[in-house]
Amino acid sequence: MLAELLDLILPVAAIDGSKTGNSRFSGRYGFLEKPTRIRLRVLDPAIPTVPGLACPDLTLAADNFSRLQLAVRRVFITENETNFLAFPQVSDAIVIFGAGYGWDGLARSQWLRACALYYGGDIDTHGFAILARLRSYFGHVESLLMDSATLDAHAAFWGREDKPLVLDLHRLTPEERALYRDLRDNRIQAGLRLEQEHIGFHWLAHRLEQLLDGTSAPIQVSPTR
Repeated sequence: MLAELLDLILPVAAIDGSKTGNSRFSGRYGFLEKPTRIRLRVLDPAIPTVPGLACPDLTLAADNFSRLQLAVRRVFITENETNFLAFPQVSDAIVIFGAGYGWDGLARSQWLRACALYYGGDIDTHGFAILARLRSYFGHVESLLMDSATLDAHAAFWGREDKPLVLDLHRLTPEERALYRDLRDNRIQAGLRLEQEHIGFHWLAHRLEQLLDGTSAPIQVSPTR
């Protein structure tokens, strides 16, 4: 109703006609939009943030996050809140509560380009699609526990993905692409998914030990796939 009224009474120059639909109402009529917020946990007690608090759980507007100056070398991103809250302490690191497909707010943070980035999502077609989209902003992102070994080790927790993707994905490593195609083409099980909250804590801890020891294989992503 408001859109119809504003279209009638506002001059054409005051309306951005390229923005349509309820989700783009504010931009269409020049209203300020609700800021995108980014939630993070500090994983190293030695990183100073809020006086008197060690390893705080913080939520910042994306613009404020983009101007942070933290002594951080590693940034982990997880889509599950339980995983976010239970993520163990790691030196020189923070963990971010993920944004699904919406990475525009995080993309403003140029300081992340100097950090090692790790994304841990569900092992399903949408999980790999979100990883690929994140790499369109930060090409050096490594996947975390999105591999065949993790999938096979947690077969007891396999679930079903309701609406799997069928398209080809770019920006995946050869290993990721092979697993994605196995999932997409139902080569293992129809609609297979492993939600990240079912991955064992000890499994994560072992992987983190490998990363900290420098024994993880470097990421190799081709420019077009």
